[in-house]
Amino acid sequence: MTVYANPTSDQIRDILMESKTIAVVGISNREGRASRYVSEYMLREGYTIYPVNPLIDEWHGLRSYERVADIPGKVDIVDVFRRQHFTLAVAEDAVAAGAKVLWLQQGIVNHQAADVASSGGLSVVMDACLMVEHRSMKLGL
Repeated sequence: MTVYANPTSDQIRDILMESKTIAVVGISNREGRASRYVSEYMLREGYTIYPVNPLIDEWHGLRSYERVADIPGKVDIVDVFRRQHFTLAVAEDAVAAGAKVLWLQQGIVNHQAADVASSGGLSVVMDACLMVEHRSMKLGL
């Protein structure tokens, strides 16, 4: 299944209910950064978080990885908090890692990255906040 910008709530619900692990590309330890509070929220909601940022060694006591492909476990969602010109390389990395979903956070759209991910068998969500969508799904249950 491929999902571009404006996925349906059913498509989002399916992705979130079938997923258990999230690689967060561009995660930050800095207070007030969206990648930090979105990841903290998803962690509290029971998801396994794999931090991906070559500039930090760990996040909340979890080892940080340089690339998604370096993660030893299975990755369901690759949640991207990087500028759109970095997302093509992240999409290629997500395909190499065997991830299921490439999720580009709110404000991030890159159709070339989406095409690479989709061609590699991943579903794609662009320009949507994982935390906002998860909260919306919980309210709709």
